[in-house]
Amino acid sequence: MLNNKKIVVVLPAYNAALTLEKTFREIPFDIVDEVVLVDDASKDDTLAVGRQLGIQHLIRHDKNKGYGGNQKSCYNKALELGADIVVMLHPDYQYTPKLIVAMCSIIANDVYPVVFGSRILGKGALKGGMPMYKYIFNRFLTLTQNILIGQKLSEYHTGYRTFSADVLRNINYMADNDDFVFDNEMVSQIFMKGYDIAEITCPTKYFDEASSINFKRSAIYGLGVLRVSLQHRLHMWGIVKGKIY
Repeated sequence: MLNNKKIVVVLPAYNAALTLEKTFREIPFDIVDEVVLVDDASKDDTLAVGRQLGIQHLIRHDKNKGYGGNQKSCYNKALELGADIVVMLHPDYQYTPKLIVAMCSIIANDVYPVVFGSRILGKGALKGGMPMYKYIFNRFLTLTQNILIGQKLSEYHTGYRTFSADVLRNINYMADNDDFVFDNEMVSQIFMKGYDIAEITCPTKYFDEASSINFKRSAIYGLGVLRVSLQHRLHMWGIVKGKIY
């Protein structure tokens, strides 16, 4: 716990057997109370590795539900466990768990209700090996999203996010897409509810075992992000009511 806040780390996993242990070993268990691993029908030994590590809360999807569907199971379980703060961390070791203390401190001390680990603040993305086309996509999408949503985030696409449980209870994340655009729909919902999001600089690592989507999936994701941002603006103007709000 931190300031009497129960902290639950959730790991949305898909084929993470080679990186799960590295990620798990760096989690600061002096403040983290519970870890939840959701295996989205992996084709490798992700679940077996989770058992070997002694992760108490293991959930396996019999069929792949997608990145968003995986997170829904993660958050539902964390709230069921009575979390006050929920950390969503990819178990592919792309983001360092060593920032969990800093991110949770911001929420535990009631400074911000949501904290993102940003790869773009500083030089973490390119220095860590982010492909140039992804970096350019990231910058273009983030600029467009900031204009349409009316915010000033450095990036909307990080896989390292920490939430106050109150935020998760007050947005309808179960209505969001089950694919990668889920993250952006959540951000839209968070801002629509009037919450603020803090960011901290986060180094990142790109290597063969780290999860990543290909160019085609990235393009589809980008179109989805633009749709969500436009939907946000139209909802703000009262022109078209978005179902996710």
